Formats: sequence, structure tokens, C-alpha cells
Amino acid sequence: MNQTVMQAAALILPLVFAIVFHEVAHGWVARALGDPTASELNRLSLNPLRHVDPVGTVILPGMLALAKAPVFGWAKPVPIDARRLRNPRRDMMLVAAAGPGMNLAMGALSAVLLGLLARAYGGVQEPTGPVLFVRDNLINFIQLNVFLALFNLIPIPPFDGSHIMEGLLPRALARPYAKIRQLGMLLPILLLIVLPSLIPSFDLLQVVYGPFEWVIGLYRDLAAMVSGGW
Repeated sequence: MNQTVMQAAALILPLVFAIVFHEVAHGWVARALGDPTASELNRLSLNPLRHVDPVGTVILPGMLALAKAPVFGWAKPVPIDARRLRNPRRDMMLVAAAGPGMNLAMGALSAVLLGLLARAYGGVQEPTGPVLFVRDNLINFIQLNVFLALFNLIPIPPFDGSHIMEGLLPRALARPYAKIRQLGMLLPILLLIVLPSLIPSFDLLQVVYGPFEWVIGLYRDLAAMVSGGW
């Protein structure tokens, strides 16, 4: 039982931290670019409870895990008012990129810490106790951050990638594209759950798998470099 609890904690804790810092990063960049909405509503807190969406953070991921379907979810979005940004079209792209950027930065930091842990326990092939718990948390934190970053960069509304795509499109195309965001999470659910159940060969996440393995490889090399060849 203790091992099960430790394994669950080594997954849940990294997931919570990855989601919270992802959301808060949006608010930090928005505030720097002229929109203090998130700060005014006290949503720049690192308290996870302020960012939990009962359906998107708890119920849906749990149901998907039980059904052995692709697990995804969402936190309560940090409020952003594009009208208060100094350059709304450009700045919304920067705000959107801040979340995935934070995840990739935290993944890199975790790789460095993993390398330092390996250096401290040089030659230990299978650590135990607290060291094992820390190692598992760092490994999961790297993987979750990389996946969360790349997943959110898919240019499907309302993911972060859609805001970046909207800013890159000509204005005549950006307006109708932005209207798709009114569907909320219905479009991602259709593309990630419904269609794959009807057409088993359809897997939207294939666009993530290749970049995921590449970035994980970079972080693995970084950890090895810091460790001195672990």
C-alpha cells in the first residue's frame, strides 16, 4: 500500500505543479504586457486549489484513465483580457506561449536536478526510500511538462497553440478561426476521444509523439552531462 501511495504521489505532485505554473505563467506575462486582470482577481497564486477545475482537472482525467483512453484535462484558465494588452494581436501570442514555455523551462530545470541527484549518488543504480521518491518525481515532472507543453501547442481552439495560430494568420482568416473557440472543449473531445473510438487509426496525438521523444532525448542528455555520465 505504501508503495502504491508513493507511486501515486510521484505522479500527482508533478502534474499539479506543472499545471499550476503553466497557468500562472500566462498571467505573469499578461501582467508584464499591460493586462493585470489575473493579478486583480488573485489568480497569480501558486495555490493549486485556485486553479482546479472539478470537471477538467479531476472528473474527466479520472474517467479517461479508467476507460484506458488518452488522458487529458484542463485547469481553470487564468483570466486574460486582450483589450488591456498593449498590442493585443502580438501580445496574445506571447501570453499563450508563456504556458508551454514555462513547462519546457521547468522540464530543463528538472533534468539538471536529476543530473545533480545522480552525481550526488554516483554509481547507485537503483536508489531507495526518499532518493527514489525524488528521482521518480523528477522523471515524471520532466515527462509531464514536456507533454503538457507540446499538447497545448496543438493549434486547436481553445489550446494555447490556437492563440499563436490566430496571431500568425491574416486578419481575414483569424476572425473565423477565433470563432471556433466558442465550442470550448467540445472540439478537443471530439478529436481526441470520439473520433479515435470510431476510427481506431485516427490519433491526433501522433503530432506530439515525435517532438516529445526528441525533447525528452535532449533533457536526458542534459541530465547525463550534469551527472558526469550517469
